[in-house]
Amino acid sequence: MNLKAVIVTIIGVILGAVAGYLYYKYVGCITGTCVITSKPLNATLYGALIGGLLSSSFIKKEKK
Repeated sequence: MNLKAVIVTIIGVILGAVAGYLYYKYVGCITGTCVITSKPLNATLYGALIGGLLSSSFIKKEKK
């Protein structure tokens, strides 16, 4: 992995974490029984995971 790939992945993780928290804050779960969106930590970590996976999928692999 080169530096550009690491930076893109970190940016994706940060943006995903922010999006996960905003989803918790504005949409959330009214009843509190939702596994992911019932707590801000869960929503933030899930968003960070998805953001990291999505951003790393846009990195082009180098040809040998």
